[in-house]
Amino acid sequence: MSKIVIDTSVLVSALIGKAGPAREVLRQCLIGNYIPVISTTLFLEYEDVSKRSRILQLCPLTSDDISKLLNTFYSVCEWIQVRYLWRPDLRDENDNFLIELAVAGGANCIVTNNTRDLMYAELTFENLHILTPEQLLKGK
Repeated sequence: MSKIVIDTSVLVSALIGKAGPAREVLRQCLIGNYIPVISTTLFLEYEDVSKRSRILQLCPLTSDDISKLLNTFYSVCEWIQVRYLWRPDLRDENDNFLIELAVAGGANCIVTNNTRDLMYAELTFENLHILTPEQLLKGK
């Protein structure tokens, strides 16, 4: 099984869409085909974004259902403590932690809807791939 990091953009897409590749990525994690790695930083971002009023308005699930879904998702995550900051120097400083998490957790890809935000790091890792949900599901 491959370890992956799921960017918040994918989580949001899964929450507000009734179907689609983002939801399928979460489903594949829940049935054990991928092992999502998570850190405290990513957990806090998921929690913050999933409770925003704009997301709650767009999501077909109730607030309680979202909490249950996230708790179930967290139960299949491998929790990683990032001890060393790699500072890949991405355009958006707030995205650096995703690469640090992937490296610390031994993930081979970061799944995101914003591939451009993560592609142009000064520090790169040969075995770390940046994929959209569609690319991950197609096996690229």
